[in-house]
Amino acid sequence: MTSKLDSLKQHTIIVADTGDIQAIRALQPVDATTNPSLLLKAAEQPEYRALLDQALRQAAGSLDPISEACDRFAIALGSEIVKLVPGRVSTEVDARLSFDRDATIAKAHRLIEGYEELGITRDRVLIKIAATWEGIQAAAALEREGIQCNLTLLFSFAQAQACADAGVFLISPFVGRIYDWYKRQEGRDFSGLDDPGVQSVARIFRYYKEHLYATVVMGASFRNIGQIEALTGCDRLTISPALLQQLAGEPGELELSPALRGTADSRTVLDERAFRWSHNEDAMATEKLAEGIRAFAADQLKLERLLAARAASAA
Repeated sequence: MTSKLDSLKQHTIIVADTGDIQAIRALQPVDATTNPSLLLKAAEQPEYRALLDQALRQAAGSLDPISEACDRFAIALGSEIVKLVPGRVSTEVDARLSFDRDATIAKAHRLIEGYEELGITRDRVLIKIAATWEGIQAAAALEREGIQCNLTLLFSFAQAQACADAGVFLISPFVGRIYDWYKRQEGRDFSGLDDPGVQSVARIFRYYKEHLYATVVMGASFRNIGQIEALTGCDRLTISPALLQQLAGEPGELELSPALRGTADSRTVLDERAFRWSHNEDAMATEKLAEGIRAFAADQLKLERLLAARAASAA
């Protein structure tokens, strides 16, 4: 009998949300995404120590060897992932640059150069950037250079509108974190099409398709397979290994979600002032974007400390 994962693959491109090489090898997704939290988790595993040491050696003598080693480690892990997937790997810009357009662009250039030094062309990489106003403008500039981007930490409809008008390749609206906020705020659970995270992604999907935007919608941050099933037919879904395994273990045929069909919002182009106001009016999105940036920045700092300690022990 067909598994839910096999059925989902008939309607949606599956992306693995992990830096675990063994999980990617076993699950065989089309693409894979990483972030500072996933990189930190990988760096703490014994099997990735060789990549850490390699990154430190390559960064030796640079102006900021620990920051450079972090980039080198992300690129090294990404290059291993690219060997296992037919599509792309997403590599994230330091979250501490989320409000600096020019620094984000410079970091993206550095990451792409690192991949190209390893013979990995830019069409195999997505640069992952937080969907702040500055991040979206950085992505617009990078897209014009042929460097395609994945705009992450996306919670508000305003963020989605601005990303589409900026011409970014892909967005990652966070289903699970939206669900978390409303569950805590309202003191009740949600499921299926009633889930606010599902509704947010479906609204964006309808808007993009109605107004012929090419930007890919990739639902992210899932808490349960019900959320995934409710978005069957979305362009892409990035899913943790645990939930992918759960889908693979359950039989069933999935059908295109009715949430992805129906009416769409009228097209609106937001300038910076309108974007900031519209995003600010969404309390959930304002809180979750700030929280997400802080969390990714904290994990980036932990990764730097881990590398610094390893460098000191080897000295």
